[in-house]
Amino acid sequence: MCNSPFRPHDHSQCCGDIMDSADQRLKDGLRLTPVRRRTLEILLESHQAMGAYDVLERLAADGFGDQPPVAYRALEFLVENGLAHKINRLNAFAACMHPDDDHAPVFMICIDCKKIAEEVEADIGKTVEGMAKDAGFLPERVAVEIIGRCPACQEGTI
Repeated sequence: MCNSPFRPHDHSQCCGDIMDSADQRLKDGLRLTPVRRRTLEILLESHQAMGAYDVLERLAADGFGDQPPVAYRALEFLVENGLAHKINRLNAFAACMHPDDDHAPVFMICIDCKKIAEEVEADIGKTVEGMAKDAGFLPERVAVEIIGRCPACQEGTI
């Protein structure tokens, strides 16, 4: 899948791989309708999270309507099917960079340029689940959000 957005990579290849994976992932009659497909494409355009109203504005410009449920339903579908994530810290959404893996994502969010890198680390998911189990808590979803500065912003090259 996609390399870290904090490192040089072929972004068009990155997006193409994820779109191909999205088509393969959906089963049991689920499909990427035109509005769902366009929503995922919008989220893939940059390695930044987008608010629902930003997505809605782009969808409306593409002729998909300008009512909030248009964006919210598409985003909800993508999240429920492992093709996007909600970034709680930002109250925004980002395309899943590892849609083929059942994972607890770790997000590194740059406070300067707003780029987001999604990494997969199995031990973090296991550690969090173990902590929850010890507390008698049953987690439904695990995501770790790390706030900091990407390499380019640390060097002041953006």
